[in-house]
Amino acid sequence: MPAEPADGAAETAIETRGLEPVPDSERSGRVRELVPTWVAANISVLLLTMGAGLVIFNKLNIWQVLVVAVAAPVVSYGIVGLISIAGKRGGAPGMALSRAVFGQRGNLFPGALIWVARWGWETINAVSGAYAVLTVLDLLFGVRSSTPLIVVTLLFFVGCTFVVSGLGINALRVCSTWSTYLFGAFSVLVLGYLVFTTDWSAVFDKPAGSSAMMIAGIGTIAAGGISWVPSGPDFTRYLPRTASSKGMVGATIGGAGVVVLPMVLMGAVMAVGTPDLATAQDPVSFIGELLPTWIAVPYLLIALVGMLLINSMSMYSAGFTAQTLGIKVPRAAAVSVNAVISLVFGFLLMVVATSFFGSFISFLTLLAVAFSAWIGVFGVDMLHRTTYDGPALLDTTRTSAYWYKGGFAWQAMTAWALALVVGLLFTKVDWFAGPLASTWIGENGLGWAAGILTSAVLYAVLPRTAPVEPVEPVEPAAAGEREPAGSLSN
Repeated sequence: MPAEPADGAAETAIETRGLEPVPDSERSGRVRELVPTWVAANISVLLLTMGAGLVIFNKLNIWQVLVVAVAAPVVSYGIVGLISIAGKRGGAPGMALSRAVFGQRGNLFPGALIWVARWGWETINAVSGAYAVLTVLDLLFGVRSSTPLIVVTLLFFVGCTFVVSGLGINALRVCSTWSTYLFGAFSVLVLGYLVFTTDWSAVFDKPAGSSAMMIAGIGTIAAGGISWVPSGPDFTRYLPRTASSKGMVGATIGGAGVVVLPMVLMGAVMAVGTPDLATAQDPVSFIGELLPTWIAVPYLLIALVGMLLINSMSMYSAGFTAQTLGIKVPRAAAVSVNAVISLVFGFLLMVVATSFFGSFISFLTLLAVAFSAWIGVFGVDMLHRTTYDGPALLDTTRTSAYWYKGGFAWQAMTAWALALVVGLLFTKVDWFAGPLASTWIGENGLGWAAGILTSAVLYAVLPRTAPVEPVEPVEPAAAGEREPAGSLSN
């Protein structure tokens, strides 16, 4: 069981608290702090590329893109905000609270899948950050990309990410606040430049695409937000129990929407001037081609900070997830595992992969499906559970109230596994297509929605096993030799 930090640990520069619930005396957070947190989680030039993809691949016009840009963050970050309420109820990270739902052993399965899925998310952002650095070097000094330079820029980006995420929640809050102000100011500047230089007749004359492609576009943009759902409680566990739940959901949607909406629209507008934007191997350099250097360079540098924060937030949560899997190291050390993985995968994506955008969309689609099964089960459980047993969350032995039967909550595990299969049946990506991918659900990219609905319905109708009172071992002398949660004997 992790050692309890000294009083006030949450207020120091480096956060030392791990999975253990935050005591009420340290819950000094405020709901409004969630706004810059979720602004920072979306400061990525990839939203520009995705906005362009809606025009080029989905064949949508600007009004349909507007609908997508509004609906996607409302749907996805609405779910993030709702699941985040569990953070203030239990004061613990999302995947630690998940032990109460799946059981101490059962939680290892969705936890492992979510941890692996984060590798891809962090890799995508590391690559985007590295491309931003390469573009700035090209614009300022004429330095062209090369394999050694790719390695250096990846090391630089991942190293900075590791430092910020290792410092903890307070460092993330400070960086998020300042990046929000700076990115907002320069986004207005970029928007103003586009207003005066864009061929608006070409933008507004584009014919409308199909409703199916618009729904698919909502699913694609929403997939990025869905990936943050299990992490939502990680950023609300320092909020007092009396914090407004409605305010938390509103701040989450608002923080994300204020970035997603203009970025996706700007990407759609930019697609008129750069029709090859969405098919480019480098998803960042087009900014240097469209904007004058005096705007492009500072904008890319600020976006670089944003992408660094996105990865820092992801690694921050990944550290907790690694701890729930039984990796007995401090959170900051657990983060290093993901840092190394993003370096290796990032190099492969930048040097070996032939299509960044295709790889990115395929990954987003599978990421949303992987998380959807967990979301449905955890969300329905929240309707019945308003408190969590802190000591039971940390007790990974058979004496835990969340041990259930053999360490598994079989109802939750059944709903999760079946929903995961259902989601994949309706999913189609570049290198995989489920047998039901040609149906209306599959064609509209709603495999993740099918996963959430399936897991929620199944878990709602299956009889749930209530937590049991801790049972002490028969022989007191064996108390120090308790069986770890990873063991599969009963």
